[in-house]
Amino acid sequence: MKKKMVCILMAGVMASLVPAQMVFAEGDSGEKTVVKFQTWNPGDEEYTHAMLEKFEEEHPDIQIDYTFMPYTDHVEKLKVDLSAGDAADVYGVQTGAMYKEFRDFEEDLTPYMAEKYGDDWTSNFNEYAMSLLQGDDGEYYAVPLGLSYAGYVWANMSYFDKYNLELPTNYDELKEVCQTFRDNGEYPLVIGAKDSWINIDTWMNIAADINTEKLYSAIEGETPFTDEDLVQSFQIWQNCFTDSVFQDGALGVGMYTDSTDMYQKEGSIPMILNGSWALGAYMDSDEQSQEVYNSEGANHKIFLMDWNNDGKIAPVEEAVDVSLAINNQSKVKDAAWTFVDWMIHEGADTLVNGQLQYMPARNDMELNVEGLNENGTENLEYCVEQGKNNVGGYREMAYAELKETISNELTELALGDVTPEEAAETIEAASQAQER
Repeated sequence: MKKKMVCILMAGVMASLVPAQMVFAEGDSGEKTVVKFQTWNPGDEEYTHAMLEKFEEEHPDIQIDYTFMPYTDHVEKLKVDLSAGDAADVYGVQTGAMYKEFRDFEEDLTPYMAEKYGDDWTSNFNEYAMSLLQGDDGEYYAVPLGLSYAGYVWANMSYFDKYNLELPTNYDELKEVCQTFRDNGEYPLVIGAKDSWINIDTWMNIAADINTEKLYSAIEGETPFTDEDLVQSFQIWQNCFTDSVFQDGALGVGMYTDSTDMYQKEGSIPMILNGSWALGAYMDSDEQSQEVYNSEGANHKIFLMDWNNDGKIAPVEEAVDVSLAINNQSKVKDAAWTFVDWMIHEGADTLVNGQLQYMPARNDMELNVEGLNENGTENLEYCVEQGKNNVGGYREMAYAELKETISNELTELALGDVTPEEAAETIEAASQAQER
C-alpha cells in the first residue's frame, strides 16, 4: 500500500510532465497507466486490497487507484464526477435504476467481450443475470462480478435446541416460534427495518410467494397494486409487526452494523432476515465471527418461508450483486478493459472461492470455497440449489420513483399509519405516474 501512496502523490507532482493518467512508480523504469476504480462493492477490506495487488503484480504496467465509498455516496459522487468529466475509469453499478441512470456514461462492452470470447460470450454467464444487463438496444454496458439471492431467513440453531424448537416452515409456525422466544426473554425474528433495502427484499419475497407473476407484472405497470394478491402481501408485511414476529423497535435498527452484528458477531439473536451474501460470515477473520460460526458445535441454517401458509416456500429474488462498467469518457479504456476482464475471471474466483462474497456469475466457475466448514458447505449448497431451481425474478427494480414510494408505504404499514388497501392505492398511483 505504501507503493500505491507514493504513486498517487507523484502523479500530482508530475502532472505537467507526463501525459494524463501516466505516472512513474518508485523503483520502476517504465511508465504505468493509472486506472481509477470506484465502487461500494466489494468493500474496503483486506482481501480487496490483496486482490488488487495481485492484479498489479500480474500487470506491472497498470496501477489501480482504488476508491471505496458506501453505496449512496458512491452513486452521488458518480453523478457529479461523470457530469464534470472527471469520474473513475471503472466503476461498480447495480442492475436496475442505477444501471439505467448512468447509461449515457457507460462504455458498450459487447465488442470487447465478443472480440476476446466470441459472439456467444454471454453463454459463459448466468442467463438471468445477463437478461438484467442487456440494454434496450441488445448491447451490454456492464459485466457481472457476482450474484446474490434475497429472501432467506437465517437461524442460529443453538437457540432452537435450547428451547426444543423446530425450524418454522410457514407463517403460523413462525408466529409460534417467535412467541416462544419472546416468552423466554429472547429476540424473535430480527429485521433491520431502518434500512429500506431489507424491507423491500422482504416484501418482494412475501409477494412472490403469493403470486410471482402478479408481483413482477405490477412492477412493470401491467397489474394494479390494488390486486387482492398484492394487498395480501402488504397485509402479511404489516402482520409481521402487529403479530410481534419482528422485534420491537425494528424501524430504528439498521442492518449494518446493528442487527447483522448481533447475529454474526455476538450470536445474541436466534433468527435474522438476510441474503445469500451473509455466507461470507463463515470466512470472516474477525474473532467474534469465528467463534459464532466456526467453533465446535456452531450450527446455522438458512431457509425460505411459506408466508401465506399455502404449503409452498417462497422463491428467492436474484440480483447481480455488482457489475463493472467502463466510463466511456475514460482516456485509458484499454487498460480499464484489461482490469475489468481480470476482475470477472481471476478476481471473481478470489471473491467467491476465497471469500464467499458472492454466488458465481460465470457458468464455468467451479465452487471450491477454501476453508469452509461442513455447516457452511451445507448452507452454500442450499443457496446454490435454490438459485438454480427456485428464482422468482429480479431483486432490483429499475424504477426509482416507484421503489421509493413502495419503501415509504412499507414504513407507514409498519407504523400502522395506513391500511394495506390504502398503501396499495398510493403505490398504484405512483406506478401509473412512473415512466417506464
